[in-house]
Amino acid sequence: MSKLSNLLIMIKLLQTGKKYSIKELAEKLEVSERMVRKYKDDLEMAGIYIDSIKGIYGGYVLNEKLSKISIGLSKYDVDLLESIEKRLEKDKEFEMKKELIDLVNKIADSYNERKSKEYSIPYIRDDLDKQYMKEEKKKYNDFNRAIKEHNKVFVKFISVNSKVSERVIHPCEMFAYNDYWYVAAFCEKRAEIRHFRLMRIVEYRVLNEKYEKTLINR
Repeated sequence: MSKLSNLLIMIKLLQTGKKYSIKELAEKLEVSERMVRKYKDDLEMAGIYIDSIKGIYGGYVLNEKLSKISIGLSKYDVDLLESIEKRLEKDKEFEMKKELIDLVNKIADSYNERKSKEYSIPYIRDDLDKQYMKEEKKKYNDFNRAIKEHNKVFVKFISVNSKVSERVIHPCEMFAYNDYWYVAAFCEKRAEIRHFRLMRIVEYRVLNEKYEKTLINR
């Protein structure tokens, strides 16, 4: 099967809530264990987070709280999936054609439903609990305020390799891309401008210390 097919099947398996060992996933997808680890990295780059449980009874489980499977898609992505669906309808040799077409339809339906109920902060899903929505809105507002008042911000965020990193940043701009909010900021550790996806920031603290606007132009 193609890489796309394997990624979709891996998501479908993990969405059941069951824990799968790397070996089990490798057998089901008919690939090497090394490739399963690569798939995990690829999915996390797309905002679908998979927790690794260590130990003899360990394995992979989907992190439902952090993963945004149905919302990290732009209109272009949905159109592309629908184009793939039309091609698959003509492919009589693809074994899992029906399953993949059903999944494409579910993704498209979810996207369209979200667009009809769109919240003011793009990446917040309608089915998230009210407390989580309140916290995310506060985060968005706090970063906007820090930008206006030129306050430094201490952040803890989840990087693409699933590790938690700490930084002191000088936020300078908020922008939305593919239905996610980002903050563009000067990172003191890297001494350059970095883009931080707001939903990956798991802890933050607006500092009293101000930053010089000239630092942003480095």
